[in-house]
Amino acid sequence: MAITQTTCPCRRIPVVHLPEASAFMVIIAVHDAFLAQLGNPTPEAPPVSDKILQMVRYLTWLVLLSGVCGITYAGGRFAWEKWQGGPLDSPKMIAGAMIGGVVATSAGTIMNAVVG
Repeated sequence: MAITQTTCPCRRIPVVHLPEASAFMVIIAVHDAFLAQLGNPTPEAPPVSDKILQMVRYLTWLVLLSGVCGITYAGGRFAWEKWQGGPLDSPKMIAGAMIGGVVATSAGTIMNAVVG
């Protein structure tokens, strides 16, 4: 395809018709010239991110504290069941609390691996 030139009938201005590849190159050149005018923006935290991070830290402490309380309660119940001679249901509670503690403690590492 060659570049062709015609005259616009309404204004008598020459109009240049470019092939598709040349038009694409012109668009890329205009795009690059526009991006050259923009500065490199510095990243900035959102306005409420500090409050959200503080809430997440509080929730982390709450989860860890509830895990410790759960293990302590299950241990006391295990001793009570052993002393009374009844069926032992509390080892399941201890195992569940320990597994929950491991998941809660490693949640940050898991999220960093998934997101990052």
